[in-house]
Amino acid sequence: MAMKALWIGAVLALVLPSQQAAASEDAIQTPAASVPSPALQSEPAPSAIEFQAEVAGSPKRADFGREQVSREARHVADWVVDSGDNLDMPFVIVDKTNAKVFVFDASGRIRGAAPALLGSARGDHSVPGIGERELSAMRPEERTTPAGRFVAALGRNFRGEDVVWVDYDGAVSLHRVITTNPRQRRLQRLATPTPKDNRISYGCINVPVAFFNTVVSPAFIGPEGIVYVLPETRPAREVFGSYDVEERAGRRNAAHPAPQQQLQSAVPPAGSQQ
Repeated sequence: MAMKALWIGAVLALVLPSQQAAASEDAIQTPAASVPSPALQSEPAPSAIEFQAEVAGSPKRADFGREQVSREARHVADWVVDSGDNLDMPFVIVDKTNAKVFVFDASGRIRGAAPALLGSARGDHSVPGIGERELSAMRPEERTTPAGRFVAALGRNFRGEDVVWVDYDGAVSLHRVITTNPRQRRLQRLATPTPKDNRISYGCINVPVAFFNTVVSPAFIGPEGIVYVLPETRPAREVFGSYDVEERAGRRNAAHPAPQQQLQSAVPPAGSQQ
């Protein structure tokens, strides 16, 4: 019996350690979803990290490259990019005060800029039914380029020329400069360094031919786009409901301070095992 007991004890001594080792390996291979490890529990959830990064991140801005731009044009372009108001479509900023057009791709990167000729009358409204009238029937005070946000697309005018329709009902389009009336000196007006003589059209937006062919038309081939015509009698915020991206970022960060405790717990102390 003593020899049998010694033999059983020797067998158990060999078997039990191997079983314990196997059990330990199974525990290591068990998915974390079944047995959460302390290291995973101490890390913040991915959604918390993403939320903190969004809150602390800088606001999105339009990229004007080296173009000189007015404060109002930059304000609207930055708001468009930060808010996504362009719905992932190319967009155009028409700065009436400075008689300049800026064309952006869907991400807010400048594709080109050029001077423009605009409606001869100062104003941000469009006269009801103006698009159905003959040009000769339009009074001087009615020849405005209306301000606002317009979903625009390439199309044809009554002469069969390709244009970007901004306000189809109002017969307002963005097109190549018209030179059929030499007395209006439209090419010369575009070439002057100031916007003082750029108000000459019946309401349409005239741009240089090369600019329309190489920048405007390619931007609107395929997708529609958004044209933002800046107002000249009212603030842009009133027309578009826009916001200052820096002010909004500051308020957002103040309302949602960074979760420092979660960030600290995400960084393990020196020498800890992972």
